[in-house]
Amino acid sequence: MQKKHIFSLESFVFLTVVIIFFWVFISVMGSANFFKTLMATAHDLLLNTVFFIMAVAVLTGAFASLLYEFGIVHWIHLLLDRLMRPLYGLPGIAAMGIISTYFSDNPAIIALAKDKSFISHFEKWQEPLLCNLGTSFGMGMIVSTFFIAQGGKVGVNLLPAVIIGNVGTVIGSIVSVRLFSISTKKRLGSVHKEVEKSVSHLRDIREGNAFERFLEAMLDGGKTGVDIGLGIIPGVLVISTLVMMLTFGPKDPSTGYQGLAYEGIALFDKLGKLIYWPIKILFGFDSPQLIAFPITCLGSTGAALALVPKFLEHGLIKPSDVAVFTAVGMTWSGYLSTHVGMMDALGYRYLTSKAILSHTIGGLVAGFSANILYRIFF
Repeated sequence: MQKKHIFSLESFVFLTVVIIFFWVFISVMGSANFFKTLMATAHDLLLNTVFFIMAVAVLTGAFASLLYEFGIVHWIHLLLDRLMRPLYGLPGIAAMGIISTYFSDNPAIIALAKDKSFISHFEKWQEPLLCNLGTSFGMGMIVSTFFIAQGGKVGVNLLPAVIIGNVGTVIGSIVSVRLFSISTKKRLGSVHKEVEKSVSHLRDIREGNAFERFLEAMLDGGKTGVDIGLGIIPGVLVISTLVMMLTFGPKDPSTGYQGLAYEGIALFDKLGKLIYWPIKILFGFDSPQLIAFPITCLGSTGAALALVPKFLEHGLIKPSDVAVFTAVGMTWSGYLSTHVGMMDALGYRYLTSKAILSHTIGGLVAGFSANILYRIFF
């Protein structure tokens, strides 16, 4: 752990920023209403959003674990094998990285990259690309299932929008990986190694008969979902509470602030109007407040999903927005908070800035593609 003098400049800068932050809210809402709203919003997000996302994560985790245990994932890998090289410039076994992160979260691909039999299929310049490939599909199953469930709540079939969003994610991921590969080839292109071509047709399974394996896989997958649900609590409560209070105004403008949950200063509404046309062209958003979703995804997709029920309640979201949310939510699934660590774990920390730049562009392309595709087909 590093040491720093107690009277450093950053302490004074931080204190100044904190004072300005509180002043911005308190000058508009009043101190009593601000703190009441802060606690009420965090409490409501915990009860009505975090636990819902956790339930979705438990079910999808159990389902994904069963797919792995009984070999369905390996079938999918074989089906995708011949698509990976023309689309991504990666060996077919990289499809396992897509599948593992789609059913869990971004860092899942690191476990694969540390497997010598897996990484032996890649040339040196291809290894860093696994970070952008995996991040593009992180929490994919959870995001998709969440939006489908939200459609059931409001009586709208959002499955077509979610499918289009998944297609947009694929397009964005290709752009992200291909752009990043330009940098990795420049830095690592002269370094080659013998690439293993054979792919094992054997898979590991649990001990016991089929029924015992079914139960164990289902419960282990469910536990993984619980871990994901618990892991998103800080992001949802801290980030989403702040974003909510920057997004919405008082519940009843004629009455003013009452200290209720989800009241705020509507800053995103004002900022969104300043960049309305670029956002409208890219993502097709009709409401400036919706910019809060992609911004929040940069740090935590779980926190971004927490915004959706309120957007639906206010009638701000249409199906094309769900397609964009699905694409951006998967592609930008907390990548600013995981990219540095993932690149470090892969051993390519010095390429992190190139990876982030490529992935930023990939996320914009994913959202734009989902918007255009939805309007073409629907």
